[in-house]
Amino acid sequence: MELLHPRHLDIQHGQNMRARPIVSLVLPCYNEQEVLPETTKRLVALLDDMEAQGQCAPGSAIYYVDDGSHDATWKMIQEYSVAELRVCGVKLSRNRGHQNALLCGLMTVPGEILVSLDADLQDDLGVIPKMLASYGEGCEIVYAARSKRSADSFFKRFTAESYYKVLEFLGVQVVYNHADFRLMSRRAIEALREYEETHLFLRGMIPQLGYRTATVEFERAPRLAGESKYPLSKMLSLAWQGVTSFTAYPLRLITGLGALVSVGSLALALWALAVRLFGDTALPGWASIVIPTYFLGGIQLLSLGIIGEYLAKVYEAIKKRPRFHVEAVCGREFCHAPIL
Repeated sequence: MELLHPRHLDIQHGQNMRARPIVSLVLPCYNEQEVLPETTKRLVALLDDMEAQGQCAPGSAIYYVDDGSHDATWKMIQEYSVAELRVCGVKLSRNRGHQNALLCGLMTVPGEILVSLDADLQDDLGVIPKMLASYGEGCEIVYAARSKRSADSFFKRFTAESYYKVLEFLGVQVVYNHADFRLMSRRAIEALREYEETHLFLRGMIPQLGYRTATVEFERAPRLAGESKYPLSKMLSLAWQGVTSFTAYPLRLITGLGALVSVGSLALALWALAVRLFGDTALPGWASIVIPTYFLGGIQLLSLGIIGEYLAKVYEAIKKRPRFHVEAVCGREFCHAPIL
């Protein structure tokens, strides 16, 4: 007798039908009052349509995670949760950053399938049914990756693509052109729960789970309303987080720099000796003092900075402080997983 995938039901005439899963859409929010009405409208319509087509179960819902917003975001989430049964909300006690807010949603909301996406409607909702199809074929994680970056400025496109290449060179496993738009099964979520990193970089953590994955492509739309919550400073911070959280290569680079400095110092000594013996333009003491001082000083400061960054991460990790606190929830009742 042929063994069927657990997500399929054996029906008449030997045909297979995927059991309808409960789908939870998880959206971190920070000052999103301008875009929230349209986001809610489109997501509710999407779930209604998928339920009508048999792609998800009636218990499927939208879960907004308010990351300490200063505007009317949480008030609007509460109002939507009263007017629409599909909308639920989780409010963090203070702003903890996008990655912590997203982790809170993944760790606390129910559902057989969790789909994380941004609240600004730049992610293509039309690919979610494709992600569910890949899940039905046995994939535990489905990534949504951008097919192209033509809408980005040259600077943003160049820096983003360079960053993925640098991560690949350093040995960090990430999905090219993928942010945090992904589908995860309950099995993958429970595996992620075992990771206790203080400094989160989910784009690097989730590929570490090792389950069967798939990738779907989409074109990212312009932001519907409001302002980007990821300015250049936060993008650089997230980039550095990804490097220092998943590879010790910068520390090993210091050893290479030390060897390079040694070779350079030897070459400089030979050059100074050659100028002294075969020329008459050498300034006494200049080459042997000024150049090595500035060169070695810069290398030492760089090395200390890198070492200090890793030590700071160790210091913060051993304190084991909670990554977030939930202040309030709204919407229909759902079972909470343990708060991390």
